Amino acid sequence: MTHRPIAILTALDLEYQAVRKHLANVRTYRHPAGTRFEVGMLAGGHCQVALGLAGKGNQPAAVLAERAITEFSPSSLLFVGVAGALWPAIALGDVVVATHVYAYHGGTSEDDGFKARPRVWEMPHEPDQIARHLYRSELWARRLPRGVAVPKVHFGPIAAGEVVQDSAVSEHARWVRQTYNDALAIEMEAAGVAQAAHLNRSLPMAVVRGISDRADGTKATSDGSGWQPKAAAYAAAFAAALAQELAQEEHHREPDGAFEQRRGGPTVAGVRNVARDHARVGAQIGHVHGNVTIGQSPGAALDPLAQLAELRHRLTAALKAEMVDEVTVAAAEDEIALAESLLDAGEHGSGTALIALKRLRGLLADVSALASHVSSIIAAVHRTS
Repeated sequence: MTHRPIAILTALDLEYQAVRKHLANVRTYRHPAGTRFEVGMLAGGHCQVALGLAGKGNQPAAVLAERAITEFSPSSLLFVGVAGALWPAIALGDVVVATHVYAYHGGTSEDDGFKARPRVWEMPHEPDQIARHLYRSELWARRLPRGVAVPKVHFGPIAAGEVVQDSAVSEHARWVRQTYNDALAIEMEAAGVAQAAHLNRSLPMAVVRGISDRADGTKATSDGSGWQPKAAAYAAAFAAALAQELAQEEHHREPDGAFEQRRGGPTVAGVRNVARDHARVGAQIGHVHGNVTIGQSPGAALDPLAQLAELRHRLTAALKAEMVDEVTVAAAEDEIALAESLLDAGEHGSGTALIALKRLRGLLADVSALASHVSSIIAAVHRTS
């Protein structure tokens, strides 16, 4: 299992629910700015997913994509939802995987008309290859609702703008068809997500859309026939299978230095460290010659009172991330306050302080990082008493 999750975003609540049905052991994750993500494991797999609702439009999608990337450091980013078909060959319920994303609203207005200045992002090679393998093998169909015929899967460009297109003959529709003639579907978020992924060191990104209407004036009829939830379910099934395969690919990727060792190059293996559960990395070091001091003097690191103050901060972060509940935090705060008052009393209080710290460690035993921090405080008290 990879330690880095897959981030999945949607625009609509029904799309969000369609993806969420593929997750197990879901817990809420509160971002400091107010965004609520949900984190869970793909049912029947070993892939952790961070799921978020971005809302409609490229701008909010870009902002929320950036937020998800910064908060979770995902190995890949997927955007999942519904779209309108631009060609008769694309049927309702079909799935479209975007090989390119066109941001089609860019342009310049001149005396002789409007001239397009599009931007385009291409789907990275590895996700594209994995998606095509899933299509050929139909492995993704295992995640479809029971009794559903396997929808067709199309690979091609998607046009993303800020307008809901619901006409085949409007000026906007003619312009899209003439300027972006190879686009299979049209929607409103993929360009923002693609831009955010590109600006984060070209994070692997994929857009998976289920066709819920034909963008030709019949959207109300299609929506009334229930095609939105059906198309969202089909897209979510494909995206869940794609996320699982992307996670496995990340897990099996060779560690740094493996290729050089096979080729007879440098024999010193690379260093690969993974920080989890809000751990903070002070330094990542390959080889050290001589003494190293990081951040503070050794004496400061052994100060139990300073470590208790640090524990308070970590407890607050753990509560925010729902790793501990409010009752546990309240009980832990009482033990911290007692230990602080006893340690302030000097050597006479250190023995009783150790008892309070051991109770504190028991309270936090379910969160290994916090329990380990308390153990280091206990060791510091032993050394200073």
